Amino acid sequence: MLNIKKKYYLRGVLMEENFNKHLGNKLKLRRLALGLTQTKVAKAINVTFQQIQKYEKGTNGVSSIRLLQLSNYLKVPISYFFEDFSEYLINIEKSKEGHMNVNYNFLIKVYSELTNEQKIKFKKATEVVVNNISKAV
Repeated sequence: MLNIKKKYYLRGVLMEENFNKHLGNKLKLRRLALGLTQTKVAKAINVTFQQIQKYEKGTNGVSSIRLLQLSNYLKVPISYFFEDFSEYLINIEKSKEGHMNVNYNFLIKVYSELTNEQKIKFKKATEVVVNNISKAV
């Protein structure tokens, strides 16, 4: 049992390191394409240039707020940083095939917390989406 957890844990760490390196490469490519220095990008998002170096090398992960700041400053959608990453592409394919994992328990919990007025608005919005899908097909 311990070996299974260790292998899973090691796989998880490896995955994160690979993604950090991928994101760092995308960051560096975009920065260079815009002719920006690490210092200029760092000042724009209020970190040190050393932190940008660590992002670009994949040494440090990028938090969600920093990713949002980087995408805004570099004028790219957040999805830019995920493009060409194998796990992201696999999930896109799964969603196209209709195999995307949906957490129905979460949806039920959120729905149950809506007020009656919000539930009515949600139902109307859902009907509009369903009608638009039906027309497209």
